[in-house]
Amino acid sequence: MRQCFFCSQNTKTIDYKDVDLLKRFTSGQAKIVNPKHTGICSKHQRQLSQAIKRARLMGLLPFVRK
Repeated sequence: MRQCFFCSQNTKTIDYKDVDLLKRFTSGQAKIVNPKHTGICSKHQRQLSQAIKRARLMGLLPFVRK
């Protein structure tokens, strides 16, 4: 089993303004990627999804790609 990316980086919180990091965990259609595929633990998956949703509301990430 993979180790969580954020646990290995010793990250406390996930910032919604770090768009490049958030784009790594979204699919080509701008959907949030399954944690089984990315290998992220459940704690960081919840923080990641919240950060992606906040970035979408602020206009930093798209809701849908064409």
